[in-house]
Amino acid sequence: MSIDQTTEAFDLIIVGTGSGNSIPSYLADWNIALVERDVFGGTCLNRGCIPSKMFVYPADVAVASGSSSKLGIDTQFNGADWSAIRDRVFGLIDPIVSDGREYRANRSPNVTLIEGTADFVDVRTLDVEGRLITAPNILLAAGARPVVPPIAGLMETGFHTSDSIMRLAELPKRLGIIGGGFIAVEMGHVFSGLGSHVTIFNRSNTLLRGFDHEVSERFTEVFGQRVELMLGHVPTKVERVADGIKITCAVGETVVDELLVATGREPNSDLLNVDAAGLTCHHHGTVAVDDTMATNVPGIWAIGDLANNYQLKHLANAEAAVAFWNIAHPDDIRHQSYKAVPSAVFSNPQVATVGLTEHEAEQEGRSFRIGRRDYAGTAYGWAMADETGFAKVLVDDETGLIIGAHVIGPQASSIIQPLVQAMQFDQRADDVAREVFYIHPALTEVVENALLDALD
Repeated sequence: MSIDQTTEAFDLIIVGTGSGNSIPSYLADWNIALVERDVFGGTCLNRGCIPSKMFVYPADVAVASGSSSKLGIDTQFNGADWSAIRDRVFGLIDPIVSDGREYRANRSPNVTLIEGTADFVDVRTLDVEGRLITAPNILLAAGARPVVPPIAGLMETGFHTSDSIMRLAELPKRLGIIGGGFIAVEMGHVFSGLGSHVTIFNRSNTLLRGFDHEVSERFTEVFGQRVELMLGHVPTKVERVADGIKITCAVGETVVDELLVATGREPNSDLLNVDAAGLTCHHHGTVAVDDTMATNVPGIWAIGDLANNYQLKHLANAEAAVAFWNIAHPDDIRHQSYKAVPSAVFSNPQVATVGLTEHEAEQEGRSFRIGRRDYAGTAYGWAMADETGFAKVLVDDETGLIIGAHVIGPQASSIIQPLVQAMQFDQRADDVAREVFYIHPALTEVVENALLDALD
């Protein structure tokens, strides 16, 4: 397509205002178009990481208040003011979103905010609902969206995804959840903790199936004490009935008041008409990139959920920093490391993981040792009266390096951090276990003792 007077030229086009909005100061002299098809700020700020954890924390408090008798404390959970919790969360987030949009729209002199869906019409030109824009560099940060499974009656009945479930008008008495991944179990924890009866329908026989098998099995066991689990079954039909939503599966029927579909997320590459730009995509839809965040087409870059399967905000931010640098400094290229990318599930119990699972290490033919320590085997674990949490580490026999770490229990997302750092900087397990102090009796002794178990 030829460029004429109706096509607006920019130095850089960014598609997506999540991590794509983290424009560095060294691009202050660039003429930038920032395109957003949905709500400004992306998934994490509006519908993902941040609001969900703001709901998780009250649920944690509620669950703790109802289970304190083992500590000799007489407390109880008397119910939740859902509207107060919801309004606190979005009363903080929505103004941040609004202010961010207003800043880019009216107070960023080098940025033009364009709202609408962007489609490639050729390798350098995008059509944003009739507005043609072009640039020598294009950064795709368009994210992902919820997958909707082909269940009979689902579309006609109506349902929620992670996009809408946190803005419910009232707390449902009965909530059905289809799925068994991190969104399903985090929202399952939130609603169960705050007083809903939650039923989870999951295809596999364990929740968090992609995690280390011991963690997945333990999580399923513990979480199943709080929520009703319908495992090994996929709903075959959904329909609205007089008293709610009827979900039918092989073992029977369940009626709920609200239904959350949490069966995964898919990249938005299909919304961009990427074929017109000649971009290569993987079979699951992510845009193919190298570790500089460059695609197969020079001048086009991609980051975040559009370009990887991790679906992690901290990784998307890191990839954005690499991509922006490389766009502006073609003679000083930086590379994104994926050596130790951690993730966490903020359910209850909490889960954190980094590196290989035991099964993955076996599949690679690695020779390794496993170290394990229960929370109950440490002093702070005694203080908490925790009987289910543990840390597990995998140490390579040949190199002595940590190749995987998995924690389930309170503060898992925090206490795994020393292991993430050790893996990133190739610190040997022996040095990490024996050459640094672990504050006694902090919960990080779980990690220390798991490493010592592997070494001894």
